[in-house]
Amino acid sequence: MIGLEALYILVGGMFAAFAASHALDRSNPKRWRSAVFWGCFAVVMLAGSWLPHLASGVLVLVMVVLATMGLSPGKDVTTEEAAREASANTLRNRLFLPALAIPAITLAGTLLLPVVRSGGAPLVDPKQVTLVSLAVGALVGLSLALRLLRTGLATAAAEGRRLVDAIGWAAVLPQMLAALGGIFAAAGVGKVVAGLATGYIPMTLPLVAVVVYTTGMALFTVIMGNAFAAFPVMTAGIGLPLIVGKFGGDPVIMSALGMLSGFCGTLLTPMAANFNIVPAAVLELKDRNAVIKVQAPTAFFLLFANTALMAAFVFHR
Repeated sequence: MIGLEALYILVGGMFAAFAASHALDRSNPKRWRSAVFWGCFAVVMLAGSWLPHLASGVLVLVMVVLATMGLSPGKDVTTEEAAREASANTLRNRLFLPALAIPAITLAGTLLLPVVRSGGAPLVDPKQVTLVSLAVGALVGLSLALRLLRTGLATAAAEGRRLVDAIGWAAVLPQMLAALGGIFAAAGVGKVVAGLATGYIPMTLPLVAVVVYTTGMALFTVIMGNAFAAFPVMTAGIGLPLIVGKFGGDPVIMSALGMLSGFCGTLLTPMAANFNIVPAAVLELKDRNAVIKVQAPTAFFLLFANTALMAAFVFHR
């Protein structure tokens, strides 16, 4: 059965290629910082399920030290602008095929893979169908790009490394913050949040609980960079005991609109590197927070809308 392990191996192989590319870059005397950083991340992806917890922790600490010291990406190695323009003029709209193939195959795989079986068992883990489909779509998109541009995997690895170098250590933030959310939940941070909220804010009205929950989801997401990490903290601290337990709210409506409120925080934080830092790096924007500044009005409007919707519907079952 194809599941998350296969995806971890695929991602780990990609970062191992980036690490090897850095190690072989003799023009950069400080190349070992980046090589070891991405190499450690590759090992965690490739062998994290089999490594002792202590070994994984040591690898993460090494990455933290190297990120603090500052990675040294080296000189970009890519094609000249004139060559890129000539290639674009030749291929024209066909350049969009690899990018469009990814969502198309992801959608098709999500709908079709659940019915595919091998030896009487599902070919793909039913819980991971979408992620597996996305990985297949990425591989197909890569194959189409290589064929269209008539280049090899070494070029793809070099361009991938260039993009990751532009983002820097922030590329690993989603994984780090997701793990942090699990740690917070296990440590009982939700109970602490509930104690602080109820100690300083009068929770006598359902509307107050809703406002605290949705606003808290957005604020914790700003801090942690990941709504999925904020959700267990705020739901355990405010959502379940107050909105559902005390005031009899609908947990389904609360959860759905709570996550949407968290996503409003995603629009406002540089901690959400894959949403806000990556686009700025790809577009080579001078202001790394330019994306956040544009998204801020939308974020506040949506947070207000989600709060109003929850207040209107969560208590009507």
